[in-house]
Amino acid sequence: MATPPPIQFRPMRRSDLDRVMVVNHQSFAHPWSADLIRRELLHDWSTILLAVEEGAEGEVLLGFIVFWLIHDEVHVLNVAVAREHRRRGIARALMVEAAERGRARKARLVTLEVRAGNAPAIALYRQLGYRDVAVRPRYYAEENEDAIVMELAL
Repeated sequence: MATPPPIQFRPMRRSDLDRVMVVNHQSFAHPWSADLIRRELLHDWSTILLAVEEGAEGEVLLGFIVFWLIHDEVHVLNVAVAREHRRRGIARALMVEAAERGRARKARLVTLEVRAGNAPAIALYRQLGYRDVAVRPRYYAEENEDAIVMELAL
């Protein structure tokens, strides 16, 4: 069995929007709009980082992470992996890369909110060393679902 090509990371460009929207819609019941993603590209504090690899027909989008770096904190807003590339460690790699980029810019903490019912994501975050710090009742209003606030000291 051939070894898969290595995962590479790069900032999202406007030209990536259509591919990012496909992954976005595959991943969330209430995905962000294209306009919201475009606006994130304009903020100095916001990063949309893509996980990509080279395929037979060029670059393949594996997934993405959206995070803010404000003062000494990285705040993760979104993590999504293309349906056909799940269960390969892409989300883990994106989370680690975002934390490392924050650490390189003197961040001391990573925070995020996760749906209380998203057991796979919660398990991943705990494996990465995140701890539960609070609950935000009905944070996800569309589903009337609580959010667990988690953090990781860098």
